[in-house]
Amino acid sequence: MRFDDLLSSVGGFGRYQKTLYVWICLPQVLIAFHMMASVFTGATPPHRCRDTWRHDNASGAPASACLARAPNGTARTCGAGWTYSREVFESTVVTEVDCTPDTLHFLQSHTHTPVRLSPPVLDRYGRRFALLASLALQTVFGVGTAFAPSFPLYVFLRFIVGAAVSGVIINAFVLGTEWTCTRHRMLAGIITDYFFGLGYMLLAGVAYLVRDWRKLQLAISAPGFLFIFYIWVLPHSARWLLANDRRDEAIVLLRRAAAVNGKDFPSTKFEILPEQRRSHTAVDLVRTPQMRKRAIILFYIWFVNVLVYYGLSLGVSHLGVNLYLTQFVFGVVEIPARSLVMLFLPCSRRLPQSAFLAVGGAACLLTLAVPAGERWGRPAAA
Repeated sequence: MRFDDLLSSVGGFGRYQKTLYVWICLPQVLIAFHMMASVFTGATPPHRCRDTWRHDNASGAPASACLARAPNGTARTCGAGWTYSREVFESTVVTEVDCTPDTLHFLQSHTHTPVRLSPPVLDRYGRRFALLASLALQTVFGVGTAFAPSFPLYVFLRFIVGAAVSGVIINAFVLGTEWTCTRHRMLAGIITDYFFGLGYMLLAGVAYLVRDWRKLQLAISAPGFLFIFYIWVLPHSARWLLANDRRDEAIVLLRRAAAVNGKDFPSTKFEILPEQRRSHTAVDLVRTPQMRKRAIILFYIWFVNVLVYYGLSLGVSHLGVNLYLTQFVFGVVEIPARSLVMLFLPCSRRLPQSAFLAVGGAACLLTLAVPAGERWGRPAAA
């Protein structure tokens, strides 16, 4: 008997799996918090030079041009630092660092970059351990970020949080799909994205209420300690246990799943056929011409998707409308977007992918055609 056949017989997506997905989906809300928080914590408020020299307004340079003008008309950087508006934010990382224009650019380009790393312990120690470890790292280092005394330490802590976030995403997805039968696997894989969209929307409300970046960082990180009960409720992957010759533990979990799902576990003696295991490396992705062609296409699609998605998501402050409203609307859009995927994916893979890329590319080009005075045109296209 194949493992997928046994999983279907004990309930491929019954009460046991649905309960598991509740535990898997809840951390997705905090993942959205951490991935998008730098929109608020790393924002650059309107600022001007904190200097005895005044800006030469006749030149048309805005107050945030980061240049002071001396009496002889020459421009120079502000050695005395900057004065920031507190109309929207009480404080951000930028206002604390009180940095020069070059450092401002560095800050915006680095602290807004989510780290997409996965812990290498996924196969060695199991999905459960990797997920719990990632949640712990995300929480501890997320809270630590709120107390970072210097900018280099802040960047380091954010790097660790980014790596942990990626670990949570990947391990939660793998654990959920390995407990789900093939018939419901697509649905199960998309469900978690709805909770990411929910977190996206909630972040706008939390950031609106908490305008100090340290308090906001603490508010989005501290709830992670509530997941400590996952130690007792999160199961191992039965498929991973079988692949690592821990058959008795896998049978115990499968019997428990059958009982929760109201199914009868096979009473007759059976043998689970071992799945063929081969050692693969990244070289296998480009070994044959057909595989190489597909891999290059997928690499490019991923690059384009990530570039556009995070470019828009982390650049909402440049769209010229209310930051909190825009953040909320971007989260709302996630819901119908996932629903469209569930609608079209069972029919085809290639055609919907091509259509979504074409529509997204056209919308991006449309933003270039929006007149400068049009306030809502660019956000609508984005």
